Amino acid sequence: MSTPSITAIGQIALVVSDVARATAFYRDTLGLRFLFAAGPNLAFLAAGGVRLMLSTPQGHGEAGKNSILYFKVDGDITAAHAAIVARGATNERAPQLTAKMPDHELWIGFVRDPDGNLVGLMEEKR
Repeated sequence: MSTPSITAIGQIALVVSDVARATAFYRDTLGLRFLFAAGPNLAFLAAGGVRLMLSTPQGHGEAGKNSILYFKVDGDITAAHAAIVARGATNERAPQLTAKMPDHELWIGFVRDPDGNLVGLMEEKR
């Protein structure tokens, strides 16, 4: 059995001060397709094959000063996460079910790079 691999950037999280204002900018000014909102502090838009997540600061960080790259995993996200941690990444959170969508389940886990930047791993289980 081969080790699951990273295939593409699936999502970029952008920390903003006002999700509604940022949503209007990215949707109406830049023309990105609005996907859905998850409460007042979280919105998702499509930029081609990459999803843009707009969020207010969650836990740490501040608007305009941190973002998270989310990489799509080809294969089992749990195995990919374990392999990446075994290769030296710092575990932040093991993969877990994040959202049940109409046609798939979204699973996300996190590691940190050598500078402490958060890196997301995501799998859309159908």
